[in-house]
Amino acid sequence: MRLGGLVILAALFSAASQPQHGTVERVVVHGKALEGNLEGDSPDRDVAVYLPPSYNTARKLRYPVVYMLHGFTDDVDHWWGVKPHFVNLPAVIDKALAGGKTREMIVVMPNAYTRYQGSMYSTSATTGDWENFVASELVAYVDSHYRTIPGAAGRGLAGHSMGGYGAIRIGMKHPEVFSSVYLLSPCCMAASIQPGGPGMAPAEAIHSPADVEKANFFTKAAIASAAAWSPNPKNPPLYFDLPSKNGEFQPAIAAKWAANAPLAILDQYIPNLKRLHAIAFDAGAQDAAIAATIKVLDGILNAYEIRHTFEIYEGTHLSRIAERIETKTLPFFSTNLSFTQTRR
Repeated sequence: MRLGGLVILAALFSAASQPQHGTVERVVVHGKALEGNLEGDSPDRDVAVYLPPSYNTARKLRYPVVYMLHGFTDDVDHWWGVKPHFVNLPAVIDKALAGGKTREMIVVMPNAYTRYQGSMYSTSATTGDWENFVASELVAYVDSHYRTIPGAAGRGLAGHSMGGYGAIRIGMKHPEVFSSVYLLSPCCMAASIQPGGPGMAPAEAIHSPADVEKANFFTKAAIASAAAWSPNPKNPPLYFDLPSKNGEFQPAIAAKWAANAPLAILDQYIPNLKRLHAIAFDAGAQDAAIAATIKVLDGILNAYEIRHTFEIYEGTHLSRIAERIETKTLPFFSTNLSFTQTRR
């Protein structure tokens, strides 16, 4: 009997010592803010939700939520392990939890892939009101369907590349919704409006949505930026204007792009940034252009004496992102989000 008991105890210990895995749900969230967008994208958006290992057993527990925004040309399938990618987010979260420096939390990612391959998480008649969708409608859906810790103290916002841009754009406008923000290699921090810049001249040659599919990355990026930042409902079939026309600079359109560059408008949101509990951002040293812009961001925040964490590490725009999420981003939220249980 004693041997049998030891065998049972050994089996229980072995089971308890096995790595714990969260569960993934895929839901569809209707975005009223996305209805009627001129790109013709569906307002019903695919959303991936990571529920931590204890979620289905510890039914009285509530969890903070991190909203993670993916990059340009990316989508949920790539980030959630359905298709090969440089990040398998559920596996990264599981690994971070096993490492002991990350606490259990819910992680949510909306699919922001559009006809022009990225929403820029902006507000536009052409692309839709993605700011309101993320900050209001998506948050309301998650709070009403999952055991969250409601309120800004229990919500974080993060993103990579275009998603990092979205995180600072939305985060600095909505400190009443999110308390902590982490930017991974955020793109588009400064306006890139040179008529001769990469992708701008080829973008002028795009005349239909079908042409976009055949364009290179920089041309697609110019198209998506124009749809997000200089929409024009009177300019079918693409419904946007470019800051270059027939090779000539268009200052009025360029001004619209500059008005969407976080480094250009950051001073207007200093009171909001001071309300945030925690801010962090990083970029790879070999991602030179983006590393340069976040150094500027660091300088601005220092000038206003806003607490933040900033790091340039050895890496490129795509390398080591999974590692950074595991060892930096998730521990950051574990330290700075509220895990205090509240009832509604």
